[in-house]
Amino acid sequence: MHILPTIRKIFEGVATRHEMHRMFNRHRGNPAMAEGEAGHFFAGEWFEIAESEHDYTFEILPPLWMRGDMFAMREFMTASVTSVFLSLSIDGQMRWFHGYCDLSDRASPERMKAAIIERESRPVRAMTREERLEHIWSSTHDDYRGYAGERWPAAVRGRRTVLVYAGQHGTALKLLDDLTEMEIAAKLPVQLRHLPEAVAA
Repeated sequence: MHILPTIRKIFEGVATRHEMHRMFNRHRGNPAMAEGEAGHFFAGEWFEIAESEHDYTFEILPPLWMRGDMFAMREFMTASVTSVFLSLSIDGQMRWFHGYCDLSDRASPERMKAAIIERESRPVRAMTREERLEHIWSSTHDDYRGYAGERWPAAVRGRRTVLVYAGQHGTALKLLDDLTEMEIAAKLPVQLRHLPEAVAA
C-alpha cells in the first residue's frame, strides 16, 4: 500500500537563493542518503522562494513537465522524488514556492499545491511547533546539527540533533524533537519568536 507523505512547511519566510540551496541539502548528513533511501525525507517538504529564484531554476534545464502554474525539475533528488516549482495567486498576490513531490503518485503535485494554498491563506500569521522545529533545522549550520549516532541509545539513533546552550556546562547535543519551548525560542530569529501557535492541520 502506498503511504502518502506528510505535506509540511520547512521554512518560514521567503528563502534567499543561498537558503534555497541549503534546504536542497538539509538531509545531506542522514545515513539514509548514502544508502539511496532518503526519498521519504524529502517528499512533501515545501517552502517559499522569490520570483527570481523560480525563474533561475526554470532556466537551468528544460523542465520534466509543465502544468499551467507549476513545473517539475528533470533531475530527481532520489528515486521518483523531484523538485516542483509553483507560481500561485494567494489572496490576490502572486507568490512562488518549491516543493518535493513523489511523482510515482501522479496526484502529488496537485495535493502539494492545494496544501500550500490552504496553509498560506490563513488570516493570521502563525507557526505550529513542527514548523518551528523544521525552520530551526533548515536554518542551523551543518556544524551545529546532526544525527544521533552510536553514543546515543539504540531507540533514538538516526534522529536529528542540534546543539543547545546548557548553562554553566557550555553546550550539548539534544534531539531536535525534544527541544523545550524556551530552547526553540532561543534558536528562532527574533521576528518569529512571538508568532502565535498554529493548530496543526
